[in-house]
Amino acid sequence: MSRILEGLNPEQRAAVTQTSGPVLVLAGAGTGKTRVITVRIAHLIDKGVLPEKVLAMTFTNKAAAEMRERLGKLVGKKKASTVIASTFHSFCLRTLREYAAEIGYPEGFTIADSSDQLSILKLSLRELHIPEARMKVQEIQSKISLAKNRLDTPESFLARAGDSKHELVGRVWEKYRDILRRSRRLDFDDLLTETLRLLREKKAVRLELQGRHRYLLVDEYQDTNGVQFEIVCQLTGPEKHLCVVGDDDQSIYGWRGADVSKILGFERSFPGAKVVKLETNYRSTAQILGAANRVIKNNPNRHDKALRSALGDGEPLMAVTMRDESVEAEKVVAEIKHLVSQGHSYSDFAILFRTAVQPRPFEAELRMKEVPYVLVGGMSFFDRKEVRDVLAYLRVVANPRDEASLLRIVNSPPRGVGKTTLDRVLEFATQEGISVAEAFDRAQEIPKINMRAVEAVQGLRARLREVHRLHPKGEDLVELARRVVEEVAYRDEVRRLYPEEADFEKRWAAVEEVFNFAENYISRRKRPGLLGFLNELSLSASDTDSAEDAARRQAVTLMTLHSSKGLEYPRVYLVGLEEGVLPHQRAAAEDGVEEERRLAYVGITRAQRALTLSWCAERARGGQKVARHPSRFLLEVQGKAPPEGWIPAGDGDPTGLKAAKKRRRRRRARR
Repeated sequence: MSRILEGLNPEQRAAVTQTSGPVLVLAGAGTGKTRVITVRIAHLIDKGVLPEKVLAMTFTNKAAAEMRERLGKLVGKKKASTVIASTFHSFCLRTLREYAAEIGYPEGFTIADSSDQLSILKLSLRELHIPEARMKVQEIQSKISLAKNRLDTPESFLARAGDSKHELVGRVWEKYRDILRRSRRLDFDDLLTETLRLLREKKAVRLELQGRHRYLLVDEYQDTNGVQFEIVCQLTGPEKHLCVVGDDDQSIYGWRGADVSKILGFERSFPGAKVVKLETNYRSTAQILGAANRVIKNNPNRHDKALRSALGDGEPLMAVTMRDESVEAEKVVAEIKHLVSQGHSYSDFAILFRTAVQPRPFEAELRMKEVPYVLVGGMSFFDRKEVRDVLAYLRVVANPRDEASLLRIVNSPPRGVGKTTLDRVLEFATQEGISVAEAFDRAQEIPKINMRAVEAVQGLRARLREVHRLHPKGEDLVELARRVVEEVAYRDEVRRLYPEEADFEKRWAAVEEVFNFAENYISRRKRPGLLGFLNELSLSASDTDSAEDAARRQAVTLMTLHSSKGLEYPRVYLVGLEEGVLPHQRAAAEDGVEEERRLAYVGITRAQRALTLSWCAERARGGQKVARHPSRFLLEVQGKAPPEGWIPAGDGDPTGLKAAKKRRRRRRARR
């Protein structure tokens, strides 16, 4: 037996050594999925497969980095460095960089990250003279993204418009697409859809990539959307050396386009596929896994499997009824403090919840009891004003036609460019079908334009062009970034906005961190450049994760169930197990209970040694306390039938909101 295969259990060894044809590895929570993937790649190399012929795709930069690091320990850093292990988006960006001309894209395109997309959508609404109050920009962004994942176009989307809201999204999408094109930008979804278009339309490119990547592995396959699935199909060559690893029981991202049917239907998509199940769990005790199995077996659409523990029985589960959310927070925090006094660390604990409002009483209680904590999912570093401003300046240096970035910086610092001037420039750009930058160049054609404001913008653009002339390829990124910040006197602007020294230092530290990012990028790249730096930052911004902050700070972790996937903690509190919360009321009403059950399963399987499940008998809603009902998932864990008078989410009023509204109406009528 090869040294590489030592220590694998029989299930894992079967997954590693089945190297020909399509293979589906069903890897339950805590069953050693990452180890199987890396050992499989090492085994292929050990058998004589060239490392550069292996392409491993995953969903986060962190997962890709971990894969490369583990592989380096198995086959050596030199061989590991030639295996392509990357996210779908990174792979697509690299492919489009190489073949952009094949589908008519300019070589110097840049990426619009999530915040940029919101800015461009607001610009789209403005150009269409649609007030933002008509519909939330985030909702428009989400609907466009989902439509792209279904391989829709603005035209096909509009053709199916059933109401005014649907039509509004379609019209905004058309304008959004136009602005991206004239700005030479792609959003995250475009990276996928344009790569798919390239593979479908250019046979020579498709065959070249199939030959280049003979062995394809896909991690977290249950999270693939329609476009990613089609890309995998196009990349899979005639030999069908495709291995996908995932767990349909952990498919929890349907709201952002993930399609669980892709993993459920793998054998139909790839006839003759071998299926290997990993069911031995090395993370959690039998008590915890028993609860997980009892819940998930109630989902009718799944691959049949059941986790078994390699760790033994463990502590009994705790299921607790609380009076309300204040008591829930009080009891949980008190127990954490007690256990820490007994020798546990704060970083051993995670409090998991379904909705964004649930952590508020926990934060209040943790602060009052002086317990350190990290709320995962707070503001990203990349969303800070100073960081976005500096990156916007750098984007305009790299791509002068970038409209969203130019509009962000024209008045930061203030340059006397008023709303009226911007409105007239935007209207002219829309009428002429040109970019905002070109509209400023033709400002003399715009009636009643404020030429002093135009000159201020043109002066700014000229200074940025001069920086680009001095650093044409952007190799010395740190010097370039510092030069830009100095040219526009941005330090003075931060000082003006934050005159208090402590506030200024904190804000300026974020700008310095951009310089640090540039320095780190240079040290990792053979051919560093401004465009590559900006695009890498855009991809990094989409993959931020503050869960590690809690461990570094020795703090309790608070996070949503969606954020918890892939993580593990010795002691977990899964709170708010009520109908209308988990399962969520809207999900239950829209036939989404199966995904909600998978969400509960993910939460349960984050626990290693101890798990506490809690629900509140009443909870504040609409300004008053309303009665709650225990979650069906809690009842499934306990093996209990619903109590008398139990009302399920999606049927009746389990949240008590309707009853509360009736009471308020009656009180108003009496007045």
